[in-house]
Amino acid sequence: MTGSPDLPPIGAPATGALRAAGYTRLDQLAGVPERELARLHGVGPKALRILREALAERGLSLG
Repeated sequence: MTGSPDLPPIGAPATGALRAAGYTRLDQLAGVPERELARLHGVGPKALRILREALAERGLSLG
């Protein structure tokens, strides 16, 4: 993974759902409850795992 602040490759449905909810950068997800993200249509367990790992690489985490 690069140092890009954009969302990691999590698939089109999950990316679209996050963008529709106003999340366009990975750092915006720090502290957001995982349960809140899981409620977004298109964001499933795999996307959440990728997001958790990407945040952890930057010393951040979901809420």
